[in-house]
Amino acid sequence: MVSPIAPDTPDWVGLSTEPLPVELAAGWASVPNAGAVVSFLGIVRDHAEGRDGVTSLTYEAYESEATTVMTEIVREARTRWADLSRVALLHRTGNITLSEASVAVVVSSPHRADAFDAARFCIDTLKESVPIWKQEHWAGGDDWGLGANELRTLTPSERS
Repeated sequence: MVSPIAPDTPDWVGLSTEPLPVELAAGWASVPNAGAVVSFLGIVRDHAEGRDGVTSLTYEAYESEATTVMTEIVREARTRWADLSRVALLHRTGNITLSEASVAVVVSSPHRADAFDAARFCIDTLKESVPIWKQEHWAGGDDWGLGANELRTLTPSERS
């Protein structure tokens, strides 16, 4: 569960049924040795693949495995970009309405290139490897998202 209080550690990983603490995460990532803070927010939009008029999404997660894999993603990001200052990987579960954040990635580092690259790696890897499922709701009904792919298992180097 994502705490409404930022951790006193360099990594922040969690799932929450409550709105994500986006501003708190950006502030938490702003530390003296970091000249760059990159934030990515995934926002609920009014359409999806093959569906217009989406009104909300419901996310379900295999919570213990999701948190484990999210932690492994952060660990791999730190291996690839050794100078990262802080990394947050936060995801909502439950029903989320239009314009709300469903996922947040916040990365800080001394230089912007590493922060951008690490943030992109984190969100891309989360989308393809974390057991979180999305159900879409629209005027015509609701169903699981059409764009889902089979989850990719992290390679041994990513899991160590």
